[in-house]
Amino acid sequence: MNDTNHLFLSGSISKALLKLAVPIILINILQSAYQLTDAFWVGRLGAAQVAAVSVSMPVTFLVIAIGSGLAMAGAILSAQYMGAGQQDKVNHVAAQTVLMVTVTAIILGVIGYLLSPYFLHLLGVEDAVYSDALKFMHVSFAGVVFVFIYAMFQALMRGIGQTKVPLIIVTVTVLLNFVLDPLFIFGYGSFEGLGVMGAALATLVTQSLAAIAGIIIFLRGRHGIKLKLSSFAPDYSYIKQAFYLGAPGSVELSARAFGLIIMSFLVASFGTQTIASYGVGSNILQMVMIPAMGLSMAVSTLVGQNMGAGNPHRAEQITKLAVLWGLCGLSFIGVLAYLFAPHLVAFFIPDDQAVISKGAEFIRVMCLTWGGIGVQLCVVAAFRASGNMLNAMLLALFSQCVVQFPAAYILSKHTALGDQGIWYSFAVTNVLVAVVSYLWFVRGRWQQTKLTKDDKDIAQVTQEAFIEEGAH
Repeated sequence: MNDTNHLFLSGSISKALLKLAVPIILINILQSAYQLTDAFWVGRLGAAQVAAVSVSMPVTFLVIAIGSGLAMAGAILSAQYMGAGQQDKVNHVAAQTVLMVTVTAIILGVIGYLLSPYFLHLLGVEDAVYSDALKFMHVSFAGVVFVFIYAMFQALMRGIGQTKVPLIIVTVTVLLNFVLDPLFIFGYGSFEGLGVMGAALATLVTQSLAAIAGIIIFLRGRHGIKLKLSSFAPDYSYIKQAFYLGAPGSVELSARAFGLIIMSFLVASFGTQTIASYGVGSNILQMVMIPAMGLSMAVSTLVGQNMGAGNPHRAEQITKLAVLWGLCGLSFIGVLAYLFAPHLVAFFIPDDQAVISKGAEFIRVMCLTWGGIGVQLCVVAAFRASGNMLNAMLLALFSQCVVQFPAAYILSKHTALGDQGIWYSFAVTNVLVAVVSYLWFVRGRWQQTKLTKDDKDIAQVTQEAFIEEGAH
């Protein structure tokens, strides 16, 4: 056992969380620079262009989410096999995950590209927004295979506790995107800018380079995972098993993405100004969630490896400490966001006072409940990493279908709040889902699942976990 594995499996929990979480947070900060850079430059084009990106993102996220369960299954299994000390299984899982994710991404990218106009018509976007939104979606779907591959690379590397290489790759690609974004959006010299589509194109170029770098690293095998070309021969037994494990993950992420689309319908009914305010507020929310996302990803790796090593009690201790950190950390960030809300919105849209005012209102209504997001993310990470994907899926369905959208619709359409009701639905959801998820976690039944137990068929173990959970 090397020093890193010793720390993850038996050393200080605080040190293990920090060792993983800090580089993951840095990676997430840099990755958010894609959205930040896009939002900054697109905001200089006007509110209609910001709205075009805002309505496009949930649709592309939905298509990506549908296929993400397979990558999630690969990351979970690689972590558990690493904890169990089965390196050959780690390599096999990685190769099959690359194969499945690539094929799935190509299929979903083509479908998304062809259906883009229908999505926008269903959303009922205004004429001023439609053209730019369609261009942005077309380019995004054309490059979705690269997004899938690199996300899969990061997930697998995270599963085995390797974070330095992804950090280097992200740093390089973000710096490149920082140069390409204004060039592709506004042009330079004789090169005519492409507007909103240029932002998507810049991301496509950089993501493709990141994906290629990830595959090369896997093939060289110097960082914990080694792939051979022969490893890519389809293993239909594993594919069936990974599908069984990953399907609830896809449903979970799809439910969250579909919830965003339904919210976009509701937001769009209040006009371009509300859409733009919602888009800017959502960007800021994604920024402040970065620390909690990094923490939850660290939880996923540590819980996965400890469950694989047969130590569920330590996995529980890890999650409880992370929940406390997430609650306190995001609550503190929420207080800061409340104080500086107008300035945060003005960073994205500096010349539209109406959007600044409405966007600041959105932030101030929801930000003091952000600690609840930290709780949710850490609990869901523990559920996923232990193989209890059904729990995470049901929490997502509860959050989106039972709480978020019903609250948003009732408060905005059937009270005097108007579009403010949408803002309040975020606060209600953050608090209620955090309480439900933590109460479910402390029941402790999730600790009974171990996917690597006696090399048992993954589908059988997962099915037993579903039956056990459903019985309660």
